[in-house]
Amino acid sequence: MARMEWSCCPLSIEMVLDRVKPHLQQSERGTSSKRRRRRRRTKETKARMSAAGGAGKVVCVTGASGYIASWLVKLLLQRGYTVKASVRDPNDPKKTEHLLGLDGAKDRLQLFKANLLEEGSFDPIVEGCAGVFHTASPFYHDVKDPQAELLDPAVKGTLNVLKSCSKAPSLQRVVLTSSMAAVAYNRQPRTPEVVVDESWFSDPDLCRQTNAWYVLSKTLAEDAAWKFVKEKGIDMVTINPAMVIGPLLQPTLNTSAAAIGNLINGAPTFPNASFGWVNVKDVANAHILAFEVPSASGRYCLVERIAHYSEIVRILRELYPSAQLPEKSADDKPFVPIYQVSKEKVKSLGINYIPLEQNLKETVESLKEKGFVKF
Repeated sequence: MARMEWSCCPLSIEMVLDRVKPHLQQSERGTSSKRRRRRRRTKETKARMSAAGGAGKVVCVTGASGYIASWLVKLLLQRGYTVKASVRDPNDPKKTEHLLGLDGAKDRLQLFKANLLEEGSFDPIVEGCAGVFHTASPFYHDVKDPQAELLDPAVKGTLNVLKSCSKAPSLQRVVLTSSMAAVAYNRQPRTPEVVVDESWFSDPDLCRQTNAWYVLSKTLAEDAAWKFVKEKGIDMVTINPAMVIGPLLQPTLNTSAAAIGNLINGAPTFPNASFGWVNVKDVANAHILAFEVPSASGRYCLVERIAHYSEIVRILRELYPSAQLPEKSADDKPFVPIYQVSKEKVKSLGINYIPLEQNLKETVESLKEKGFVKF
């Protein structure tokens, strides 16, 4: 490249610009051309990913008859994946009929029986899979034997699935369904100015002291999973959704949708509680993106909005003026404050959340369609 020489005589700005303009234009053309090539390559990559989807890829979904997992199976089939799905009883139509009726299920859905507490039970299901989505975990709050009903199935079940994953040379990544329960339940304040993010972890001791057994089950299961995959060198991503609502695919009523159904069905009071809320379709989609996006790593908090139950009731009243909704809180204490959950990391997956108002409407319409609410 020719060297540019400057004379010692004074030059006006115009003269300087006249001299350097050709070099600037050449540089700009080069930079502009590089940017165009980069943009074109990015578009081509995205187009290839979109076109290919899951065609030819085999993945496993555990607990496939569940609320989130049913949507996950549906969206995976839509994207062309072959899905090996575990259910407790493949012969129970309540667990399988809605799955077998999905588009693509006839050719690309295989059902397997598996027991979370039986080591090796998932070996034949995980074999040959590029991805494993582990969603199976009990969701109960009123339990008589927390160890047997919640803790063992969550922790031992998760480790049994991961042990099977460690034997599968085809495996590329595990996506674990965790929960905001494993993130935000600790002694740190949760007030409107506080922003919870993926670096938060729930406190097991606090869970035990307050008998928060479901929260403890999710906290211990995720912690055990991270320790195991680190030791075995397994690539794992966790999805940590808040209270999941939205349309139901399964014929049975799940706990989170029932919380909305109770309000619509004439509950005398609403809980004095603030929760994060997110649509089941966003949660299922996040699982798939966490598998497909090469740079995905660590944990992803999924919360469209934190809202107190009084806000949920207000929105429902606007949507359904004729519904007999509760007028007062379950206690006379000040309302539990809302807080914030960071959306920064989840943006990298390309998630655009469905708004809370639409989430609630979709939930109620689905509950009406299935006969769980009447008004």
